[in-house]
Amino acid sequence: MKLSDFDFDLPEELIATRPARPRSSARLLLAEGEATRDLHVFDLPDILRPGDLMVLNDTRVIPARLTGTRRRATSQGDTQAQIEVTLLEARADGTWAALAKPMKKVRDGETIVFSPELSADVAGRGDGQLHLAFSLSGEDFDRALNEAGAMPLPPYIAARRAADAQDREDYQTVFARRAGAVAAPTASLHFDAALLDKIARRGVRFAHVTLHVGAGTFLPVKVDDVTTHRMHAEWGEVTQEAADAINAAKAEGGRIVAVGTTALRLIESAATEGGIAPWRGETDIFIYPGFRFRVADGLMTNFHLPKSTLMMLVSALMGRERIMALYAHAIAERYRFFSYGDASLLFPQRMDKPL
Repeated sequence: MKLSDFDFDLPEELIATRPARPRSSARLLLAEGEATRDLHVFDLPDILRPGDLMVLNDTRVIPARLTGTRRRATSQGDTQAQIEVTLLEARADGTWAALAKPMKKVRDGETIVFSPELSADVAGRGDGQLHLAFSLSGEDFDRALNEAGAMPLPPYIAARRAADAQDREDYQTVFARRAGAVAAPTASLHFDAALLDKIARRGVRFAHVTLHVGAGTFLPVKVDDVTTHRMHAEWGEVTQEAADAINAAKAEGGRIVAVGTTALRLIESAATEGGIAPWRGETDIFIYPGFRFRVADGLMTNFHLPKSTLMMLVSALMGRERIMALYAHAIAERYRFFSYGDASLLFPQRMDKPL
């Protein structure tokens, strides 16, 4: 498998920079086996069957993008310079791993001031990242970060506009509860409370899992032989309650529909030969064609970047030729792509009644 096998041409105007409003009005490309329909997210209650179970990622995106001022004492006096920082993850020693722009001029021991309440010392570095020791911790840190930070929009949106107050709502799921992600589980952005209620009244159940999405989700694949690519690790948890709900649904003949590639990667990380078990830790699972799915029967997901690991994941589920045909259809029909774009609902097998 070569990286070029997962490439396609995307017109730039199809890259969404704002979401559909209301959330559930986004378009939905339904693919079941070889059957295809153009629908909307609000049609989900009519698509899903009683007994199906949707797996939702309840991670909460933190306002991880910060603008600050570097301060360093020199023989000529204090120097100051602007810097942009994107937090990646909290480290075991209490510091935060972060990307910085510019990075090269930053020195260990410098202080970066982000607001009158929040600053950080550069405690070290590694793997192209800074290690920042913040002046606050716990709830005080959360409060100050919420005031000083901006939502970490994906690079393809950030290159077109800055994050604003509206993104605080738009780039967060309505069921987010466990803070820790620096990127949203974007397929879940299409749900609002009214849609979730309609789906539940259809007889569809939900299981909540947590995968804290990292900035590595946007890293490009740099190897031509995709099987040699190494995924970034992300922290996740499948609770006993979630595992029991998924196993019960499968035992009763319901379909397990992962909402988002993050939820799918997590439940497949927790898969066993007999179903799924409670699981907690870091996963770097890489799903590409040839992967054997043990839990997920279907996937709701947005449309992904060319030559990305997510294109490989959906190709593993549906087959590469089928996915490339679906993406050609989506482009021809002017679907909106990427994080704020439209969605697809993918089932490798057609359901047992005609569409």
